[in-house]
Amino acid sequence: MGSTLKAEFELSGVGLHFGVKTTVKVMPANPGDGRYFVRVDLPEKPIIPAEVAAVGQTTLSTELVAENVKVRTVEHLLASLSANGIDEARIEINGEEVPLLDGSAKIWCEEIARSGIAIHNSALIPSLIVLREPVWIREGDAFVAALPASDVRFTYGIDFPYDAIGNQWHSWNPTQEDFTQEIAPARTFGFADQIEQLQQAGLIKGGSLENALVCSHSGWVNPPLRFTNEPARHKLLDLVGDMSLLGQFPTAHIIAYKASHKLHIQLANKLTEIGS
Repeated sequence: MGSTLKAEFELSGVGLHFGVKTTVKVMPANPGDGRYFVRVDLPEKPIIPAEVAAVGQTTLSTELVAENVKVRTVEHLLASLSANGIDEARIEINGEEVPLLDGSAKIWCEEIARSGIAIHNSALIPSLIVLREPVWIREGDAFVAALPASDVRFTYGIDFPYDAIGNQWHSWNPTQEDFTQEIAPARTFGFADQIEQLQQAGLIKGGSLENALVCSHSGWVNPPLRFTNEPARHKLLDLVGDMSLLGQFPTAHIIAYKASHKLHIQLANKLTEIGS
């Protein structure tokens, strides 16, 4: 069995890094098609599959590439689709970056709920990866791991030298906690003392106090928070989006600590090798 949307929906907004307004139309897709992007602003309307093999750079967001055609900051939308059980979706976009919206996945999930889910028969849904031994990726004191488990669970830990954040953890089981309520509303976050440096590097041109939480050493610049551990929940949201590139979540407990999109994707690549 597989599932897709009952009806299409459309959202527009500014991308986090390029600061350019784009429109995304998320549409039903055929059984076995998976989740994929279509760059409708380009003459050939090239297709970019939402798969691990298509990942390009991973600096502060995840980028997908097919034959030099790119789509960036895909993780919030893909997390929303996968966590809501949407196996197949055609995602048409008229630019290079998915809109950030309010910085979370809340609005994507609301539109998916309005569209509804259609179940269909499909013999082509990716098989679940079942682990028999732990898989680890480590970089300094940061790591991601996938541990054998009886069901799917994601756990994320962060530790930042800002008193308002400090050390935080959050854990989520898709069968026990509602993604739309517990994870999707958590917004992206950044640090006041890094904004200028990142903008000079050509990043976060579309970031603002309306679509991102900003933290300084004296506290949050734009409270209130939606959760006391909103940053940890947002990092878990990013992890869910990156793991969605496997097609289906592996039957494993995926744990990340002080990790990044780069480490997430390295783990996904290792899991792909196990599943092949």
